[in-house]
Amino acid sequence: MATKTGKSFAGRFGVHIAVLVFVAIWTIPTLGILVSSLRDKDQIVASGWWNSFASSSQSEAGRLPGASAQTQKDGKYVIEGNIFGDGLKREISAFGVKSSAPTQYKAGSVADLDDGVTLQMNADGGFVLSSPKAFEGDRGQRVYFASSAPPKFTTDNYDAVLFSEGIGRSFMNSLTVTIPATIIPILIAAFAAYALAWMRFPGRPLLIAVIIGLLVVPLQMSLIPLLRLYNGVGAFFGVPSKTYLGIWLAHTGFGLPFAIYLLRSYIAGLPREIMESARIDGASDFEIFVKIVLPLSFPVLASFAIFQFLWVWNDLLVAMVFLGTAPDQIVLTAKLNALLGSRGGKWEILTTSAFITIIVPLFVFFSLQRYFVRGLLAGSVKGG
Repeated sequence: MATKTGKSFAGRFGVHIAVLVFVAIWTIPTLGILVSSLRDKDQIVASGWWNSFASSSQSEAGRLPGASAQTQKDGKYVIEGNIFGDGLKREISAFGVKSSAPTQYKAGSVADLDDGVTLQMNADGGFVLSSPKAFEGDRGQRVYFASSAPPKFTTDNYDAVLFSEGIGRSFMNSLTVTIPATIIPILIAAFAAYALAWMRFPGRPLLIAVIIGLLVVPLQMSLIPLLRLYNGVGAFFGVPSKTYLGIWLAHTGFGLPFAIYLLRSYIAGLPREIMESARIDGASDFEIFVKIVLPLSFPVLASFAIFQFLWVWNDLLVAMVFLGTAPDQIVLTAKLNALLGSRGGKWEILTTSAFITIIVPLFVFFSLQRYFVRGLLAGSVKGG
């Protein structure tokens, strides 16, 4: 008994450890994207997101004002001011006037620049450049310095992404594609699954076999033939090929085999007594489907809705084929792909866009996750 209890405890402990590992693997990158999306772009380059709550050190370069800013004090020509013009409080630890030695002098010390010219730069960024002769030219002295800045979090990245980069419009385009492309296959598959599970008609076993066979057909193999067929139909009726209707039909076609298979496995496992009692009471197949089957099938419908929504929302290939790149059509994944190509160095834009992308799938999953496992496992019940 003690041995069984020890094994049971060890098994539960192992499961808990495995769950914690998977949660950490999923949560840590998501947290990194969120934190990076709220950071200043300079700090993203200077340090990793895990250092975001500590001061970041970085080497910078700046240029002092030109000769027009000089004043005369105690027989010398002086240019003074503060190297930081962005309002962000930073602390300088060292400075220099050569790129090969950017930290040659400590903050607060006086650097001799030859010919009697001296430069003093303090930790707060204040500087004094003095010379026995008048400065000439509008191009000021180039300086380098090592500074540390306190952590800075801002929502400016989200303002730029939603209103300047066109992500907000693409977000709405993705919703326009995803919501109908999730609802339409559910409606069709629910009717088909009930017919294949509880109605007897010629060719039913063959039709089930064909649907199961379609599960293994790669999307990439059928994409071009389907596009040519759709373009031919559009040319015959004189309608444009790249429309929302086209991508709705494409996603419906690609999602139907799995939807019918999943729903049929569940509906076939419903108690036969309920169906027979309803038929005895005079209910038609449509009434049985609407009043009995659909309410009982909500868990599996929610499971497929999660699968279909996540797949369509994250889709890029089908969207690029069946939709254009105009602002009123380009979906979120395609827009992010364009940003990645042209703005590969702007991490603040990419991380913000990525977090906006995962907000909706997270909301959908956590809203329906209580039905997820129940719907997947329900099809294991042996039925008609």
